[in-house]
Amino acid sequence: MKTRSLPLKFKRPASAYVTVSIMCIMIAFGGFVFGWDTGTISGFVNQTDFIRRFGMKHKDGTPYLSKVRTGLIVSIFNIGCAFGGIILSKLGDMYGRKLGLIVVVVIYIIGIIIQIASIDKWYQYFIGRIISGLGVGGIAVLSPMLISEVSPKHLRGTLVACYQLMITAGIFLGYCTNYGTKTYSNSVQWRVPLGLGFAWALFMIGGMTFVPESPRYLAEVGKVEEAKRSIAVSNKVAIDDPSVLAEVEGVLAGIEAEKLAGSASWGELFSTKTKVLQRLIMGAMIQSLQQLTGDNYFFYYGTTIFKAVGLSDSFETSIVLGIVNFASTFVGIYVVDKYGRRTCLLWGAASMTACMVVYASVGVTRLWPNGKSQPSSKGAGNCMIVFACFYIFCFATTWAPIPYVVVSETFPLRIKSKAMSIATAANWFWGFLIGFFTPFITGAINFYYGYVFMGCLVFMFFYVLLVVPETKGLTLEEVNTMWEEGVLPWKSASWVPPSRRGADYNAEEMMHDDKPMYKRMFSRK
Repeated sequence: MKTRSLPLKFKRPASAYVTVSIMCIMIAFGGFVFGWDTGTISGFVNQTDFIRRFGMKHKDGTPYLSKVRTGLIVSIFNIGCAFGGIILSKLGDMYGRKLGLIVVVVIYIIGIIIQIASIDKWYQYFIGRIISGLGVGGIAVLSPMLISEVSPKHLRGTLVACYQLMITAGIFLGYCTNYGTKTYSNSVQWRVPLGLGFAWALFMIGGMTFVPESPRYLAEVGKVEEAKRSIAVSNKVAIDDPSVLAEVEGVLAGIEAEKLAGSASWGELFSTKTKVLQRLIMGAMIQSLQQLTGDNYFFYYGTTIFKAVGLSDSFETSIVLGIVNFASTFVGIYVVDKYGRRTCLLWGAASMTACMVVYASVGVTRLWPNGKSQPSSKGAGNCMIVFACFYIFCFATTWAPIPYVVVSETFPLRIKSKAMSIATAANWFWGFLIGFFTPFITGAINFYYGYVFMGCLVFMFFYVLLVVPETKGLTLEEVNTMWEEGVLPWKSASWVPPSRRGADYNAEEMMHDDKPMYKRMFSRK
C-alpha cells in the first residue's frame, strides 16, 4: 500500500523552503497583533491610572473597576472579532488574501488610535476595543487561510502553527511591557503598550508588501500565470519548474471540481452532499472547544488569579506564564506535522484534564486552610503555579495551534472564507462569554471553576476521537476528497489519496467499521 509521502521527483532539500517559511512567518505576524492585545489588557485592568480614568468610585472616593465594566472592557474585543471575521473575511475573496489582510490591519489601527485618545470616558475606550476587534477578527481568518494556501503540504501544519507562535510571542511581550510600565503613575502605564501595538500593526503592513498572493486565489479568479509566478517565488524555482506546473494542475483540477459541486453561496454551508455542513460543525466545535479548555481563564485574568494565591507581584507570575506559553509553542509547531493533528489533540485534552484537576483541587481544598479571611498557603499557591505552567505547556503544544491548522485546511476553496469566518466566530463568541462571566463566576465559586473546564476537556477528548480526521501530509485538495469520500475519523490516518493508491488499497474499508467502541479507542488505525 502506498503512503502519504512526497513523490521522489519533487523532493527538495530543507534549505529550499527557507523563503516560503519566512513569508509565512510574516503573514503569521497578524497573530502577534492579537496576542499583544491579550497580554496587555490583562494588566491594564489592574493598573492604577487605568482604573482611575475608566473606573468608578467608592463612597470614600477610591477608584475601582466593577466586575461588569471589567468584563465588558476585556471581552467586548471578542464580539468585535466575531463580527470582523464574518464581515471582513469576504475581502479575501473580493480583493485577494494579501490586500484583505492589509485592510483589516488598518481597521485595527483605527481602533488603537481611539483607545489611545481616550481620556476619562470608558465607553470611548470600549468603542475602540470593538473596532480593534473587527480588525483582529479579519486577521484571524485571513492570516491562517493565506498561510495554508502558500505553504507546502508537508510543512503546512508547522507554518500555520506559526500563527499561534506569534500569538504567544505577543502575549509574552505584552506581559513584559505591562511589567515595565506599571511603575509609572500616569497614562504611560497603558498608552505606551497601546502605542507599541500601533507600531506592530505598521510593521505587519510593511511585511505584507513582500508576500506573494495566494496561488489558489489567483487560479480561482483566472490569473493562472500569476498563480504560477506566486508558487515559483515562494519556492525559489523557475516558473516552468515541474513542481510548479504539477501544483497548478492540481489546484485547477480542484477548482473545476468545486465549480461543479456548488455555487459558493451562504446556503451551501448547510449542504450535506459534499459534507460541507459536517465540516462546518466540526470546525466551529474545534474552535469553541479551544476556548473551553480554559486557556483565557489564565491569560485574560492571569494577574488577578495570582493575586488570589498570595503572590506579592502577580505581574511577574504573568511573565512566567508568558514564557512557558511562548517556549512551548515551539514544541507545538514541531509535533503538529511530526505526529499529526488528531494524535496531538487527543494527548492535549488528556494531559490538560490532569493538570486542571490538580489545579482546581488544590485551590479548593488547600489554598485557604483557615478560611479566605486568613493568609493563603504558600505551598498550595506554588503548587497551583506549577500546574498552571504544566497546563499552559500542554495547551501551547496542542490545542493552541492545531485548531487553526485544522480549520484552515478543512473547507473547499469556494466557501473557505465563509466557513472559516463562522468557525472562528464560534471561538470569539465563547471567548466573550468566558471573558465577561469569569469575574462573576470566580467571585461566586472561586477555583471550583476549574472543574467546569475539566468536564469540557473530557468531552473534547471523545469529540476528537469520534469526529476529527487526520489531515497530516495531504494537499488541501486531497483533504477535500477525503471528506467527500466519507472516511471514518479513526481510520483517516491510513487513508491514501486516489492518485497514490496501490492495487491492494480498499477504499470501502475506510468508510465502515464493525469494531466495538473500546477497540476503536485503543486502535492506531
